[in-house]
Amino acid sequence: MKQLDKIYDPGSVEDRLYSKWVDSGYFHTQRDPEKKPYTIVMPPPNITGQLHMGHAMDETWQDILIRYKRMQGYAALWVPGTDHASIATEAKIVAKMKEEGLTKQDLGREKFLERAWDWKKQYGGRIVEQLKKLGCSCDWKRERFTMDEGCSRAVLKVFKKLYDEGLIYRGERIINWCPHCKTSISDAEVEYEDQQSFFWHLKYPIVGTDEYLELATTRPETMLGDTAVAVHPDDERYRHLHGKKVILPLVNKEIPIVCDEYVDMEFGTGVVKITPAHDPNDFEVGRRHNLPIIKVLTDDAHMTDDCGKYVGMDRYEARKAIVADLEAGGYLASIEPHPHNVGTCYRCGTTVEPMVSKQWFVKMVSLAGPAIEAVRDGRIKFVPERFDKNYYFWMENTRDWCISRQLWWGHRIPAYYCDDCGEITVSAEPLTVCPKCGKPVHQDEDTLDTWFSSALWPFSTLGWPEETEDLKYFYPTNTLVTGYDIITFWVSRMIFSGLTYTDQVPFNTVLIHGLVRDAQGRKMSKSLGNGIDPLEVIKDYGADALRLTLVLGSTPGNDMRFSDEKVKASRNFANKLWNAARFVMMNLPENFQPGDPATLTMADKWILSRFNTLVKNVSENLDKFELGLAAQKVQDFIWDVYCDWYIEIAKLRLNSEDEQEADSARKLLVSILVGALKLLHPFMPFITEEIYTALPGTGETLVTESWPVYDEAQCYAAEEQSFEKVMDLIKAVRAVRNDMGVHPTKRTTMIIETTDAAPFEAGKSYLAKFAFANEVHFTPAYEGETKGVVQVVTHAARAFIPMMELIDREKELARLNKEKAQCEKDLASLQAKLSNEGFVSKAPEKVVNDIRAKHAAAVDKLAKIEESLKALA
Repeated sequence: MKQLDKIYDPGSVEDRLYSKWVDSGYFHTQRDPEKKPYTIVMPPPNITGQLHMGHAMDETWQDILIRYKRMQGYAALWVPGTDHASIATEAKIVAKMKEEGLTKQDLGREKFLERAWDWKKQYGGRIVEQLKKLGCSCDWKRERFTMDEGCSRAVLKVFKKLYDEGLIYRGERIINWCPHCKTSISDAEVEYEDQQSFFWHLKYPIVGTDEYLELATTRPETMLGDTAVAVHPDDERYRHLHGKKVILPLVNKEIPIVCDEYVDMEFGTGVVKITPAHDPNDFEVGRRHNLPIIKVLTDDAHMTDDCGKYVGMDRYEARKAIVADLEAGGYLASIEPHPHNVGTCYRCGTTVEPMVSKQWFVKMVSLAGPAIEAVRDGRIKFVPERFDKNYYFWMENTRDWCISRQLWWGHRIPAYYCDDCGEITVSAEPLTVCPKCGKPVHQDEDTLDTWFSSALWPFSTLGWPEETEDLKYFYPTNTLVTGYDIITFWVSRMIFSGLTYTDQVPFNTVLIHGLVRDAQGRKMSKSLGNGIDPLEVIKDYGADALRLTLVLGSTPGNDMRFSDEKVKASRNFANKLWNAARFVMMNLPENFQPGDPATLTMADKWILSRFNTLVKNVSENLDKFELGLAAQKVQDFIWDVYCDWYIEIAKLRLNSEDEQEADSARKLLVSILVGALKLLHPFMPFITEEIYTALPGTGETLVTESWPVYDEAQCYAAEEQSFEKVMDLIKAVRAVRNDMGVHPTKRTTMIIETTDAAPFEAGKSYLAKFAFANEVHFTPAYEGETKGVVQVVTHAARAFIPMMELIDREKELARLNKEKAQCEKDLASLQAKLSNEGFVSKAPEKVVNDIRAKHAAAVDKLAKIEESLKALA
C-alpha cells in the first residue's frame, strides 16, 4: 500500500499530476449522445498577458464548475484560447522595436507582421502554461486563437454578411481617438476619470455691433475649429440674434449663430461653441445645420497646419498659448475651476480626443433589440441579477460601433478599393483585381477592433461558420464566467452576435465575479505596488491554497480581499487534510478492503447523515453558483466534523480488541474520506487527487469519478440529533474545564440530569474519553449535594461535576456570570422579535416557530445557570 509523505509538498505533486491528467486525456471531451453537454468557453486572455489575480479567480471559478459537471456525468467541455489583442500587442512590439531604433514604417507591414507572429509564438504560450500551473482542466486539444484560420474565416464571413445587409458602413463620424496608440477606440473602451480642470469663459464679438456673446469651454484649443455658436430657439435673450454672426477670436473669421434645441438654456449663459470635428454633440449639430468640419488636431494631438501660429504645438502647449492670447486680446472673461469627467484610453490611460475620422462602423440599433429581449425574457440570466441593469443601460443607449483600428496587427478589413474606377468591394476571399473593371485593387490598411472577433468566440471556437458536429452538440454554451468590467466590451457583443449569426443565444448564464483587491480593499496596481503574482503564491503555498483562497468568502458580483493570512489558512487546511489522510492510512492493514461497515454506531450514523446532508447542500450551492458557500461547507465538514470529531471518536474503536469493530471504523473512515475528497476536488484538485490515488480500492483518478449523490437511506435524523446532544455536552464540559484551567489528566465523576438519557447512555464511552469522566450516572432530577459541584448546562441536559477542589471558585463565578449576561442578551433579542406583531404576522411560520423554540430553550438555560450560581454562592 502506498504511503503518503510525512509533509505535503505541492511542488513535488502538482506538475506530476497535471502531466498525468493531460497525457491520459482526462480533459478531452467527446460528443456523447448518452450524455448532456455542458460547455464553457474561456474568456481568452491576451497573448501579451501575465497571469494576474483577476485571471486566477476567473479561471478557478470556471474550473470548479467544469470539474463539478464532469463528475456529475456531463460531457463537460472547457474550450481554452487566447486573444491577439491588437492594441496591446502592437504597442509591446513597437516599444521593443524602439529599443532597436526601428519603427513600423522602417520594416513595412509584412516584416512587422512576421515579428508579430514571432511574438505570439514566443509569448502567446506563456499564459497558457501559467493557466496549467493553476490546474485548469481545459481541453487543450481544442485550444484556439482569435487569429487562427477558423476564427479568421468566421470574422470575414460576418463582416461581409453585415456589409451586404447594410449594417456595416464606412463614413466620417466622431470617434474616440487615442493620440498615444494612434488609433480609434470604441465607446466601451473609454474609461472616465475625474480631473481638476477649468471653464474658460470667452467673449465672441457679434458682427456689426459692440456686443459680444459669452460662452464657456473646457478645451480652448479646439476653438480654432469652431464653425458656429448655438443658442436655443426659444431663448428670449438671444431671439434678436437669430441669423446673425460672431467673429471667432484669434482667427478673425465670421461664423454663424445657429438655433438648436441641443443647447441647455439653463446651463451657463445658454450659448455654446460648435466644433463639429472635435465633439460628438457638436458633430450632430453641425450635420443638422450643414456646418463645415475643421480638424485642428493631428493624430498625435498636435495642432494642424490650419492653426496659424500654433501649428505643430502639443494640445496642452497650444492651450496655454491660446489662453494667453485670448487674455491679451480682451476675449477672456474669466476662468472658473471645474472638476471634469475626462475620457481616457483603457489601454494606456492617455486622454482621448473626440475627433472626426473616416472609419468603419456597425449599425447597432437593430442588433441591440433582440439582444435586449433575450435577457428580458430569461433566455440569458445574469448572476447576480442586478448586473442586467448595466447591460440594459449600455444596449439601450448604444451608438454605432466604430470597428476599424489604425493598426497592422489584427484582422485586416476585407474591403478592396479599385485604383482605377474607385469601386469598393467587400470580399471574404482575397482580391487582386476589381470585379467591376478588372483593374488592380488595394486592400484597406486598417484592422478590425479586437472585440469584433472575440464577439464570435462562443461559436467560432466550435467550428462556425461550418455546421460542425461539435457546434450542433456543444452550442449554445452554458455558463460564461467573467468580470463586471467587460459586460459592455464583450458580453453584450457576444449576445447580439450569437443571435444574429446562429439564431441562438451564445450562453444561458453570465456568472459575474468581482475584482481581487488587496488586504486594505485597494485595487491592485503597479502604481500602488500592491500587486500579487499568483505564480509566486503557487510557488510558496501551492495551487490548491491559492484556489481555495480565491473562492472562500467570495460571492458573485462582489469584490474580495486577498491577503497572505488567507492563503496561509488555506495552506493550513491542506496540511490538516493531509495529516488526517496519513493517520487513516497508517491504521489500515496491508490486506484492507474498502466496503460497507459490519456495524454502525450512533457516531457512525451521525457522520453518515452529516455527510449525506453535505452532499445535498453543496450540490445545491454549486447549481446556484454559490461557489464560496459550497467551498466553506466542505472545508468546515472536513476540518470540524471529520478531523476534529470523527477521527478522534474512531480511535476508540481502532484500538478495540474487537476486530470487527476496528474494521468497521476503518471502512467508514475511508468511505467518508473518499466522499469528502470528491466534494473538495473541484476546489483543490491536486491534494485530493494525490490522497485519493494513494487510498486502497480507489480508481485511477478523481477527475472522472462520479459526484456523490444524496441518499435518503443515509439520512439518520434521530441518531444525528442524539449524537449532537452528546457532542454539545462534551463541548460544554471541555469549555468549562478549559476556562477553569483543569488539566485533561484530572478526571472526575459526572451526574447527568436529563429526561432523555438514551443518547448519553449510548455515548458513555465518548463522555469518558472526551469529557474526562471516569464515572457517568444519570437522573431525571438531581437532588444531590450542590456545594462544591460545578454545573454545565446545555439545551438537553445538565451535568453536575464535583470539581471544586480542582478549580478557582471566583473564576467559576465570573464565568457563569458572563454566560448569564450573554444568555440574557440572547433572550432579550428573541423576546423583541416575538413582541413585534409586524414580524410575527409577516414572517414565515417556520421562522417564527424556530424563534419561539430558541426562546424557550434560552429561558430554560438561564434558569439552570442561575441554579449553578446559587450553588456556588
